Amino acid sequence: MEHFAEIKRLSRQYLDYTANNLSKLVQCKSLSLHEEQAQLELIRQMQSAGFDEVRMDKLGNVIGRIGNGNRILAFDAHIDTVDTGNTDDWEFDPLGGAISNGYVHGRGTADQKGGAAALVTAGRILKELVFDRDMSVYFVGSVIEEDCDGLCWKYLVEEEGLRPDVVVLTEPTSLNIYRGQRGRMEMEVRFYGLSCHGSAPERGKNAIYMASSVALEIEKLNKRLKTDPSLGKGSITVSEIISKSPSLCAVADFAQLHLDRRLTLGETKESAMEEIRLLISDMKASVEVPVYMGKSFTGLTYGMEKYYPTWQMPESHEVIQCGVNVFKELYGHPPTIGNWTFSTNGVTIHGIYGIPVLGFGPGNEELAHAPNEKVATDHLEKAAAFYAALACTV
Repeated sequence: MEHFAEIKRLSRQYLDYTANNLSKLVQCKSLSLHEEQAQLELIRQMQSAGFDEVRMDKLGNVIGRIGNGNRILAFDAHIDTVDTGNTDDWEFDPLGGAISNGYVHGRGTADQKGGAAALVTAGRILKELVFDRDMSVYFVGSVIEEDCDGLCWKYLVEEEGLRPDVVVLTEPTSLNIYRGQRGRMEMEVRFYGLSCHGSAPERGKNAIYMASSVALEIEKLNKRLKTDPSLGKGSITVSEIISKSPSLCAVADFAQLHLDRRLTLGETKESAMEEIRLLISDMKASVEVPVYMGKSFTGLTYGMEKYYPTWQMPESHEVIQCGVNVFKELYGHPPTIGNWTFSTNGVTIHGIYGIPVLGFGPGNEELAHAPNEKVATDHLEKAAAFYAALACTV
């Protein structure tokens, strides 16, 4: 395939460049809704790499473009990270971005600023190759993924009018090709009891007892949820319980369970909610899916329902097979094809909008959200080459 040898050579030549760009991104703390410093650094890197256009939208997504053709390919790397947690659990400064022993160290290196750094290098390579296909290649540094996966792409599609023909997610895949994930949703189950004096609880109806009995049924429900041979089993767990009472000397008249539900193929928002409705059918209770509303660092408030559909690309799909062929041409052997265990922006890109998605990223997903997060520099090199080669092929 044309240019592949040169792409590999350049990605190797720019390995230190990629690692240093990642180090600078790691040094910019970027929790959801507070990504501004990292986004400004990403803009600087894209501009320095010679991108044709670099801008920030009103939600805070950074959008770089190379080419001006009719077909649209987009790469996505979310720039927000989770917090560092207990720094005593880290063997190095989580925001130091140290480069040593073949790794870049720190929060977000795998999840997933490593993908962003590799994208910048891929863009630089395309510019050096004088990319002239009838294609517009967009490189997106997205925001708020950790708080609400897919929200950024809801904004890009519905507000910015960016609807690519193909999207590549650069979440960590250990350089394997991923094609889907379980979906997820949150549910709030509210119980309404009857308060009375705590000295005579039989006069009232304790909402905490109502919630507790349902929580135990949810534990049983988890064991009988369906399994898909590719994506695995659906799951459900109680992640929070709160209650209210007129006083600590009174029976609680309100309680609420917060549920985390993971959805395998064939499970939907409605099917999951119906399972809970059956458990509370003889109670004064309700279940609903909450809505996320977040205020970006730009000042824009934007939101969506906290339902993130299951999605999976067929292994035979031309986009997945194109990725397989590019990988084999670059590295001489076929890639492993798999799925993420966690959730990604693919929940809206493919799960809602049906846009074909391919997953390929540097780093190990087991290090996501964990202390001592790091990414191998050879992963960065190979990811940059794959992205550039895919843009020349797909």
